[in-house]
Amino acid sequence: MRASLIQIAVEEGESVESRRMRVAELVRERAGAADLVVLPELWTTGAFAYEDFAGEAEPLEGPTYEAMAKAASDAGVWLHAGSIPERAPSVDGSAEGPLYNTSLVFTPSGELAAVYRKIHRFGFDKGEAVLMGAGEELVTVRLPGTTVGVATCYDLRFPELFRGLVDAGAETLVISAGWPERRRAHWTLLAQARAVENQAFVLACGTAGTHAGVPQAGHSIVVDPWGEVLAEAGSGEEVLTVEFDPSRVATTREQFPALKDRVLGLRTPEHRP
Repeated sequence: MRASLIQIAVEEGESVESRRMRVAELVRERAGAADLVVLPELWTTGAFAYEDFAGEAEPLEGPTYEAMAKAASDAGVWLHAGSIPERAPSVDGSAEGPLYNTSLVFTPSGELAAVYRKIHRFGFDKGEAVLMGAGEELVTVRLPGTTVGVATCYDLRFPELFRGLVDAGAETLVISAGWPERRRAHWTLLAQARAVENQAFVLACGTAGTHAGVPQAGHSIVVDPWGEVLAEAGSGEEVLTVEFDPSRVATTREQFPALKDRVLGLRTPEHRP
């Protein structure tokens, strides 16, 4: 399987619509060069452009959905279209529903294969953590030859999410991110850790450029089930393409069956005076 991670540069001065058209063309250029294409997190606005989330939020089947569905179809690729600030329908019929950080996955015919709303929102008591709702469902997608587990950026710090994806059958873990440069060492370390502990391929696609004054890490990375880095991008806009064999996941899990030794349901002993 060939995967292309498109590390998009998000810079001030380029409109959302212009970037959307440019990225759609980058996806089309992967026709015949990739089976799976992955885009970063919140590439329409920038992951740290909190003040733009509400104004640039789209309905699920909005302009980015339409552009990416067509690009996937034109290129004939599976497309993880990164994530968008989604304005969900309101429950009570009011004009504005909640915001979510929402990832879209399309088939090579342009059909929607999966929707993932980011579970772990970054910012602690500000930014995404207070502006956006939290997703509640783990998402996997069956591709020819492998099952993909979908996660977004800050999710990378929570190993239990990836264990859940593995329990749901995931063999390839795809992470879309807008990771800051100041914590780039964590990005690489955690991508390798998630690969090793889950004996899975990790495809982690970040952004380049500067989001609302926050320099981005770039360095999109592909890691094999043994933790070896198969390919890594630089810091600027780049298309990182790598060929990998999904069957190595089953082989690795057979050769070193650590997942079979998991002990679940551990409890803390009751305190006894």
